[in-house]
Amino acid sequence: MNIGIDIDGVLLDLERFAIDYGTKFCIEENLNLKINIQEYWEKLKFSWTEEQENKFWNKYIIKYFKQYPPREFASEIIKKLKKEGNKIYIITARNEEGLPQEEYGKSQEITKTWLNENNIEYDKLIFTPDSEKLEQCLKNNVEIMIEDSPTNIKNISEKIPVIKYNCSYNENILGKNIIRTYSWYQIYDIINKKMKGE
Repeated sequence: MNIGIDIDGVLLDLERFAIDYGTKFCIEENLNLKINIQEYWEKLKFSWTEEQENKFWNKYIIKYFKQYPPREFASEIIKKLKKEGNKIYIITARNEEGLPQEEYGKSQEITKTWLNENNIEYDKLIFTPDSEKLEQCLKNNVEIMIEDSPTNIKNISEKIPVIKYNCSYNENILGKNIIRTYSWYQIYDIINKKMKGE
């Protein structure tokens, strides 16, 4: 099976990072601290201006990109899936947005290094705008996509099944081609059952 995997929110717990560091940022910047966990974008999650959101990512994106650990068992399960003959396509919308000047232009290099350092195996790494994720899935014959972004879950599930990594901001995204998951071992179980036609 050709399996598509998103990075932010799937391989890494973006929601946890945004809440932990977003609240820290609010205190450091003396901003009103209120959180709407149903919102996907940090700007809406914390009622920030665009300038505040940019300042937040400029300050913390390198820590997130380089040092934040993968979700528990992600590497282990991906290795198992590959060993069992599946192909892994990592499909991410990461770009240069938010990177400080000294790191600008290095997003892909930083991402490849992080994947390597965290033993995340893959057959192909695809960088694409969010709006083209479905197109990339179809182009690469991806049969199931693991995703967290509400918009991408909706779009991709129109054509292929999506395993939705459950987060507060996507809980209400439902559909016949959408399967909710809470862990990497559950992802493994879902894929095995799909392959057996269960």
